[in-house]
Amino acid sequence: MSLNPSTGLWPASKFGQDVIIGVIDTGIWPESPSFSDHGMMYTSKLPSKWKGTCQEGQDFNSSLCNSKLIGARYFNKGVKAANPNATLTMNSARDTIGHGTHTTSTAAGNYVEGASFFGYADGVARGMAPRARVAMYKVIWDEGRYASDVLAGMDQAVADGVDIISISMGFDGVPLYEDPVAIASFGAMEKEILVSSSAGNGEPRGIPLHNGIPWMLTVAAGNFDRTFAASLTLGSSNDREQQRVIVGRSMFPLDAWVKNETLIYNKTLSKCDSLELLSQAPRAIIVCEDTGFLDFQMRAISSVTNLAGAVFVSKDPSPVEFEFMSCPGVLISATEFATVIHYMNSSDNPIAAIKFRQTVTGKEVAPSVTDYTSRGPSPNCPAVLKPDVMAPGSLVLASWIPDDYTAAVGTNNLLSSEGFNLISGTSMACPHASGVAALLRGAHPEWSHAAIRSAMMTTTTELDSSMMPIKDVGRNFTAASPLAMGAGHIVPNLAMDPGLVYDVTPQDYVSLLCSMNFTRNQIMTITRSNMYDCANSSSLDLNYPSFVAFYDKNVTTGAMLTHRFRRVVTNVGDGRTRYEVKVTAPMGTKVAVWPQSLVFGKKNERRDYYVDITYASDGEGMVSHGSIVWVEESGKYNVRSPIVVAPTSGGK
Repeated sequence: MSLNPSTGLWPASKFGQDVIIGVIDTGIWPESPSFSDHGMMYTSKLPSKWKGTCQEGQDFNSSLCNSKLIGARYFNKGVKAANPNATLTMNSARDTIGHGTHTTSTAAGNYVEGASFFGYADGVARGMAPRARVAMYKVIWDEGRYASDVLAGMDQAVADGVDIISISMGFDGVPLYEDPVAIASFGAMEKEILVSSSAGNGEPRGIPLHNGIPWMLTVAAGNFDRTFAASLTLGSSNDREQQRVIVGRSMFPLDAWVKNETLIYNKTLSKCDSLELLSQAPRAIIVCEDTGFLDFQMRAISSVTNLAGAVFVSKDPSPVEFEFMSCPGVLISATEFATVIHYMNSSDNPIAAIKFRQTVTGKEVAPSVTDYTSRGPSPNCPAVLKPDVMAPGSLVLASWIPDDYTAAVGTNNLLSSEGFNLISGTSMACPHASGVAALLRGAHPEWSHAAIRSAMMTTTTELDSSMMPIKDVGRNFTAASPLAMGAGHIVPNLAMDPGLVYDVTPQDYVSLLCSMNFTRNQIMTITRSNMYDCANSSSLDLNYPSFVAFYDKNVTTGAMLTHRFRRVVTNVGDGRTRYEVKVTAPMGTKVAVWPQSLVFGKKNERRDYYVDITYASDGEGMVSHGSIVWVEESGKYNVRSPIVVAPTSGGK
């Protein structure tokens, strides 16, 4: 994320001081050190806008709130109505699942020294906005989640006076007028509260993203350049010059070192799928073949006690999302497997050692799109390109409830290590973006929700650490599409000073709704107001910092189609300046932009421009993408918007 305590967005925002993030989730573990107000006592006076409270309940009294955790509420009418004879496991804002504690500490957790997951990812834990205030709105229960509770929780967060809402969940397969997140977030948007949400974990099952809601920020999940490892040493420690060290993946939770054990491999035993055969094997480190059933192999090895350790193999050239290891094992690549076999064939007495609890940073090419993050287009509003941005989502270390099993050794479960857990999902990506939005609110209190979203989108990077296009793990490491990563991976320090922003009013969103064939009652279900009209309905002119053009793949191949878009940008950078347009047209399209230069005489001045995207149906349902970049004359600003051309349904 490149946040720096000495320069950039952190100090400019005072680390989010006095910005309030409302989290809609499973509750919170208030005793976690991430929610201590240590270092925040000088700001102990709550912001005057705050109207919330610390609601008491089961195992939760008001004294558990402080200058960091300033509010906690719970909403259970829906779950009680659906389960009238049930007794709620924890009838309060206390978290019994862990999810809400994790997301809240990711967004705005205080500094915690010595944090780790059983020795992995050790260091100082902190949220994106470590000096921001947090308030929890518990709407998810062990007994289920209900739309009425989600709606009530979000509405209360707005009434309480939060600045940012973070919601790492969504409702699949519902239209906007039946989606409680869409309805509640519209009310938040009217108060200029940015709602940051997760895109969903629908891949590789092909479930499209949720929260594809035009007035929200929708966040996809990316991998980053930190891996958890074990070193596999081939050869005896008595002959160090001949040793070969392979660093593979592992999250075995013990501080263990398997030393100088015999290394065995044979075609029958090394399938690692027979408990009977494995239990008869001699004490050794066994090399398991890649059978495509890695989880089953790990469970099998964990179930026997006679083996010293295991070496697992993955054909994946970069097994980036490996999470769990309950046996003393290490995961290596197919190339490294060949090295192991060569060593064994050339040695009369092949031996090896495995050392665990290693954290490696900066070695992986990153970021990349995860294989689980849901893809666009949005099924309930395809006219707006979703997701918006990508943020770190895989193996994120954050606070957890202390009475939950988070790892295992063999068949023995282990409790949460030091109150932290490493988990993955777009639920983890969302609070990263929420925290950055809080920092931007702190640095620019005058900005609208749309300006904050725009700044985050137009300053993203579409390149990885090798300066090549970000790869998509779920698409065989091909270049990622905006349908997977949105505009790209967020770059917080650039978002602080984006040059231009795309602003949007509530009426603009309603004009989009009016183009979607909704009835007046359906629109009013979303807006909960009759103050808006449909005089200027349009599906193309929502002032969004991205473009999506659809074609019907059943139309005759070669038939030319043109979509025209209008956009308005506001100069929030240097006063007098000039921008020139740079276009990268999607494959098979022509993109015309006019005017090709924008001249601003002062700050906050607005200029509009038009875009024509002309393309043909290829009959194959292919998706192509490009971009429009407004380049400031001095080179200080590059304001980039993605373009996607896609079929109306499906696509390759």
